[in-house]
Amino acid sequence: MGRLSSAFWKVLGGSRRRALSRSRAVVATAATLEEEYRELTEAELADRLAALSRRRPVDGDDGGTAGGTATFDRDDLVRFLALAREVSRRRLDMPAFDVQLLAAARMFAGDVVEMLTGEGKTLAGAIGATAFALRGRQVHVISVNDYLARRDAEWMAPLYEAFGLTVAWISATSTPRERETAYAADVTYAAVSEFGFDVLRDRLGTDPIVPAPQVALVDEADSVLVDEARVPLVLAGSTSGAAPDSIITDIVRALKPDVHYRTDEDDRNVFLTEKGAAAVEDALGGVDLYSEEHVGTTLSQVNVALHARVLLRRDVHYLVRDGRVQLINESRGRVAELQRWPDGLQAAVEAKEGLAVSDTGEVLDTMTVQALISRYPTVCGMTGTARAADEQLRTFYDLGVSIIPPNRPCIRVDEPSRVYATIADKEAAIVDYVARTHETGQPVLIGTMDVAESEHLAKLLERAGVDCVVLNAKNDAAEAAIIAEAGALGAVTVSTQMAGRGTDIRLGGSDQADHEKVKELGGLCVVGTNRHVSRRLDEQLRGRAGRQGDPGRSIFFSSLEDDLVVRHAPDARLPTATQEDGQVTGPAAERLLDHAQRVADAALLEIHSNTFRYSRLSERHRAILDERRDVLLGTDTALRELERRCPDRYRELSAEIDEEVLVSVARRITLFHLDRCWVEHLAFLSDLRESIHLHALGKQNPLDEYHRAAIPAFRDLLGEVDERAARTFEEATITAEGIDLDDAGLVRPTATWTYLVQDNPFGSELDRAFRGIRRMLDGRRGRADDED
Repeated sequence: MGRLSSAFWKVLGGSRRRALSRSRAVVATAATLEEEYRELTEAELADRLAALSRRRPVDGDDGGTAGGTATFDRDDLVRFLALAREVSRRRLDMPAFDVQLLAAARMFAGDVVEMLTGEGKTLAGAIGATAFALRGRQVHVISVNDYLARRDAEWMAPLYEAFGLTVAWISATSTPRERETAYAADVTYAAVSEFGFDVLRDRLGTDPIVPAPQVALVDEADSVLVDEARVPLVLAGSTSGAAPDSIITDIVRALKPDVHYRTDEDDRNVFLTEKGAAAVEDALGGVDLYSEEHVGTTLSQVNVALHARVLLRRDVHYLVRDGRVQLINESRGRVAELQRWPDGLQAAVEAKEGLAVSDTGEVLDTMTVQALISRYPTVCGMTGTARAADEQLRTFYDLGVSIIPPNRPCIRVDEPSRVYATIADKEAAIVDYVARTHETGQPVLIGTMDVAESEHLAKLLERAGVDCVVLNAKNDAAEAAIIAEAGALGAVTVSTQMAGRGTDIRLGGSDQADHEKVKELGGLCVVGTNRHVSRRLDEQLRGRAGRQGDPGRSIFFSSLEDDLVVRHAPDARLPTATQEDGQVTGPAAERLLDHAQRVADAALLEIHSNTFRYSRLSERHRAILDERRDVLLGTDTALRELERRCPDRYRELSAEIDEEVLVSVARRITLFHLDRCWVEHLAFLSDLRESIHLHALGKQNPLDEYHRAAIPAFRDLLGEVDERAARTFEEATITAEGIDLDDAGLVRPTATWTYLVQDNPFGSELDRAFRGIRRMLDGRRGRADDED
């Protein structure tokens, strides 16, 4: 089997190399037209562009698509690439390099391309999107955040317009009308979350705005398709229900660490001790937290309040700004606009911070990034670190990777990592290294893990006499301006890990007179304060230096007390040979960090795999409901079915009410119950996942047991929709004006929002199951001892 697998990947690799070689030949042929096209007058160029645009498919033509991929014939592709180079030179003042055209050609062929930072992915992606659009394919350029979506759409607009195409962008603050207009464009830019949440909102509405998906061109593909794929997109709605009890918040606030509660070794879970449980029970008037009556209510609220107090840290997981809690998206290093935590966690954090507690909510619908991307017949993308994500891109998305060489060789110097025994030793070494580098005038960019670390390190630097600028989620509005100046002479910028991604750092900053001075000093120096959970993230940070053949250097500092080691190599034998300053010597320290990083990477892959495995069934069920919804929206099926189930009521109403009104009434009734039953089904699946891993104790496969329970539940859902719709049709007041759903008790949420779901915020389902059993047994054992 191993030999067969090895042979398969060898053949696949050879096929990809041949495809890349063919694309190189096309680009080389396009290069022979460069001088000819440069001599064209504006009128002649416009004629060439119009001739190419006239070859766009008409309605009913598939644009030469085969297997979901648009194609030019070779001559058309050569002419297009040559024209794209000339248009980018004239309209954008940035002629495309051969490597950018090569990247565009490979994206047009359906690959994810790897291009080093600073090699011009934005222009390459726009050229690729233009190629698809010219073949009649609507393109969604999927970005990592709103800022980049708007910037790139506006920046590349002259290129699209020259080819007769329209371009638009969507942000979290876009109105429904603005979204509808944007989706009508040939090319639409938006963050992955905006595309996903619009699809979720369309599933609840009667006037969908998202067109049938055609092409997804994913910017920062590894971040979107791998990092964000672990976190499902969740749409929630307000419900009438009390926020967490303020009494419980006060009780939890009085609990003491190691006495009333403990955290696990990696500080990802917190649980009451026996004394803690007793203290809470006494404060609540002698209730039994572990009784059947209180396990799912009072105990759950206590656990949520405890999690909010102990594990969610201000300026790490959230900010308090403008009188409200704002979540930080850890994979982006910036505020997650219009997003909240689920399951009472948001309200618990608000109570902890002494803020007004917001309404509770329920999950209306959910979708994984993988399910969103799978809607598109054609997917391609670009990133600076595709090679390290090659296996996941291939396994989960069936995407190949093409490695695009740099336009100029990378001459960045990557210094050996330095490892220290303690965090304090590491921080002292970082400050000393940055101070000495700063004295020379060489600009320094420091990458930290979170807001709190960035601000702490900035204070240490200031005490050492080093002026610095801090870029984190608190000032993300100024992100582009700050990061653009990070290459200025003498600049020191302290940034969270992902902040500024997508913005070039030019040596010398805005004062290009300093460009050569900074080059002579060695270019930008990138300092990492921690090794990340994935080597890809390390490479992304390193890649901020040495763009387009510029000089640069990078170095990472780590300690044996860093989260990476404590969480992912807790039982490892720690190196002991250290120097006076605390630096750990010898190769063992580097091996330990590499090991911890591999373990962390494997854990993230397992989360992605579990998300994929458990979501596939519900996504198939959702697809069945979507088909049903489309039929109900486009036909009179709802009324015909209610006529069959309630013939007397139908005859009574049809004698007095116009048929068209009854069609609308039946449709609204049935759609409400369809959506309501799906909400209840999602709640059932959530509860099922919470408990299904108990089957592992009986050596049963949890996933099989999950399917065994979920499939019949979905069958019951379809019948329940019909029964509820018939009951409403029989009992509700229906007039010539239609039906008032609120009066009929069919109340939809008054507001919706999106959830930022953390990776297993309370640990894995199995962890929670074992903790629950342990707590119940401990509680009972304690009571038995008291009775004795």
